[in-house]
Amino acid sequence: MTTPDKQPPQRDARSAEDGAPGHESRAATEAALFEAFGGVRGLVETTVPGLVFVAIYTVNKDIHLSAIAALVLAVLLGVARLVQRGTVKHAFSGVFGVAFGVVFAMMTGNAKDFYLPGMFYTLGLGVAYIATAIAGVPLLGLILGPVFKENMSWRKRNPGRKRAYTKASWAWGLILLGKSAILFPLYLWADATKFGWVLVALKIPPFLLAVYLTWIFLAKAPPPIDVFAEMEAKENAEEEAQRAEKERLQQERSGAPATD
Repeated sequence: MTTPDKQPPQRDARSAEDGAPGHESRAATEAALFEAFGGVRGLVETTVPGLVFVAIYTVNKDIHLSAIAALVLAVLLGVARLVQRGTVKHAFSGVFGVAFGVVFAMMTGNAKDFYLPGMFYTLGLGVAYIATAIAGVPLLGLILGPVFKENMSWRKRNPGRKRAYTKASWAWGLILLGKSAILFPLYLWADATKFGWVLVALKIPPFLLAVYLTWIFLAKAPPPIDVFAEMEAKENAEEEAQRAEKERLQQERSGAPATD
């Protein structure tokens, strides 16, 4: 995975305006998306437990065995991330999602309910993406702003990036709502085995499409404003001014002429 390169904003901004973003801008966007969404490993960690559940249930129709196997696998994947000093967020998000599914399935005795918490989460997230885009505070900007070290600067100081975040949030929202429109009716009439395999099949493609569209929108947008670098530069300038003032006062006390 590449790491974001720091380039002069003027040059990258001109490239973005010309419709031909530089390699550095594309690499920075790719790196940020990988960090925010967990990359290929994140896809595996969120997909494999559900795959294990439906595979075991297809063979023996045992909800408890299927659920426990999926939960154990999710825990092992989370522990592996922690051991390798991976992001805690990615390590535990999959574990909690599987744990909720296990609780639902065991409480109701319906294997399809293993997937129900994730379905409601997908629906709620889709609504949140659309609502925040309409409100002018796109959720994707809130998620990726800290990753790009721009925080909320895109809202007032970088309108091009705000437009990109808004477009990407609309894309995420519509894709997730479209996925929900398929899964909820299927949940009502399909049997647990068929439903599980369809859900697993729909796990990765919509996600990859949303990430790809996000990459397209952001790679063509103006570069982020590194507010952390600005704060550091301001602090350095203040320290330099204080040092220069201190030297001037010392020279005045010693009777030496002040130097510029």
